[in-house]
Amino acid sequence: MNDSKLYVGNLPYSVNKDQLTELFGGVGEVVDAVVITERDSGRSKGFGFVTMVSAEQAQKAIEEFNQKDFNGRTLVVNIARPKA
Repeated sequence: MNDSKLYVGNLPYSVNKDQLTELFGGVGEVVDAVVITERDSGRSKGFGFVTMVSAEQAQKAIEEFNQKDFNGRTLVVNIARPKA
């Protein structure tokens, strides 16, 4: 289980990987960020994943961004669960 990988939901559809990296970079070091897109259209599905350098930084990011407004949307940020 990777406690440094975060699920980021309810993203504005306009947000890209760079903006996600910049946002979360404000609380710690971002190892990886990805916005999930639809295979056919390439359009954002409104969620993504951010991997922080440590579980501590991931926890700090949750405290900083979960239920906070970002470009008019209330973000949902929590530890990513493995695919079922």
